[in-house]
Amino acid sequence: MEKLQSVAKEQEICKKITEEMKKVIVGKDEQLRLLLVCLLSKGHILIEDVPGVGKTTAASAMAKATGLDAKRVQFTPDVMATDISGFTAPDSKTGEFVYKPGVCMTNILIADEINRTSPKTQSALLEVMEERQVTVDGVTYKLPEPFMVVATQNPLGYVGTYPLPEAQLDRFLMKMSMGYPNAAEEARIIGDRHGINPMASVVAVSSPEEIVAMQGVVEQIYVDPAVLNYIVDLVCATRSNGLVALAASPRASLALMRAACAAAMLDGRTYVIPRDVSEMYEAIVSHRIMLAPEAKIERMTAGQLLNSLKDAVKAPIVK
Repeated sequence: MEKLQSVAKEQEICKKITEEMKKVIVGKDEQLRLLLVCLLSKGHILIEDVPGVGKTTAASAMAKATGLDAKRVQFTPDVMATDISGFTAPDSKTGEFVYKPGVCMTNILIADEINRTSPKTQSALLEVMEERQVTVDGVTYKLPEPFMVVATQNPLGYVGTYPLPEAQLDRFLMKMSMGYPNAAEEARIIGDRHGINPMASVVAVSSPEEIVAMQGVVEQIYVDPAVLNYIVDLVCATRSNGLVALAASPRASLALMRAACAAAMLDGRTYVIPRDVSEMYEAIVSHRIMLAPEAKIERMTAGQLLNSLKDAVKAPIVK
């Protein structure tokens, strides 16, 4: 593999994308960074939070700023698996069965309130997310490139929700929350929306081809063996802790490496440093572990546990 000399061009494109997204999303720089990291890592993201904090808006803003096609599906109990994957139906003229694409045939699939649909429909996303293809009546159809699922869900305590199975949760590269804005940010949000729609001012500053090219650059970012060991140590720390009932798998290590590479490129580096890894640790691992009853009794969250593990694992010094 040829060594990268610079990622200045890619970094500049990413800065422009972020600035366009900020026209709509106020005070959430960290969340916007995670969205972009996930896209550049060829991953999918789950955004869990209460209604009205900008989950869907953030996804739509990223789609528009990157110049990618986006489709949105509002999940309800009556949404069917064929709505996602598509189906075959007889052509009215020829009588032959032809494929009718589902909502997955897009660049960014915004799966709104994914935990409000049935487990059968949720499972239809498994092949889409993992294989980036759908199989209908024995025929396989490739999804467009790039492809990303941005799923939103309300907290599981809300009425009428179905917990996502562990296998599907593991397909998401990362999980995050938007969080409430502070008073000043909220005042700006409502002021910006008085009589106008900020989304109308967002323009495309990249193209699908450029995003695919940048995804290829991310795969060329250098990772020192010491940093690779640091990634493994952080993930393995979840397997030796008594407060963890279900630990993270090697898929978490791979996801953490990919996300760290994308974070390095966003910062203009051709190599990963330990800070890139620690920055992405919680978003990558928090949804891949289950806490033991003892942790729940102590009212400990996955984020708090992971922060304690991160503090306990010594970061390498990379020259």
